[in-house]
Amino acid sequence: METLLQILKDLHPDVDFETCDTLVDSGILDSFDIITLIAEISSEFDVNIPAEEIMPDNFNSAEALYALIKRLSDED
Repeated sequence: METLLQILKDLHPDVDFETCDTLVDSGILDSFDIITLIAEISSEFDVNIPAEEIMPDNFNSAEALYALIKRLSDED
């Protein structure tokens, strides 16, 4: 989780990713940020996020994103 939080903080240092649960809904993360996140997650966690998983619910919080990473890691 610390690695994910660091990736997120590198994108937006001014956001409290540990408590925010509306990252997409409130416009903190835009489509470019999500593409960047997918690339970073793929590199750091060796996980590929399929297109059907790219939805606001999976990117609205660091916790939801981490749960997605764990779930996709377990499927490998």
